[in-house]
Amino acid sequence: MLVPLDGMGELRLEVALNFVRRLGDQRIGLLPAALRLTSFQKRRLIQLLHAFDVHDLGGGPRDVAEKVLASDHARRRSIEWKDSHARRKANRLIHDSIALVERGYLKLLRGF
Repeated sequence: MLVPLDGMGELRLEVALNFVRRLGDQRIGLLPAALRLTSFQKRRLIQLLHAFDVHDLGGGPRDVAEKVLASDHARRRSIEWKDSHARRKANRLIHDSIALVERGYLKLLRGF
């Protein structure tokens, strides 16, 4: 196993040691603190993946607002929808979810 000794070397070494222990049927503890997600980060990632699924199936911002954000703003008339905070949040979720799926997930491997 090659472990680069850069700024993340100690973290990588700790994860590699846990991997070796796991291969030897030893119990291992939790992930290192730098790799653990907070409850907010977990909720956000779930929301992003759900938004990506809706978008990938052909849904637009209104669909994301309705299905992911559970917002009643998605059912409003066009002029009210255009100025809605739910529309802005849905567009942001779609944009962020595409970035996450395309290559942003690699941030998870480096730790936030």
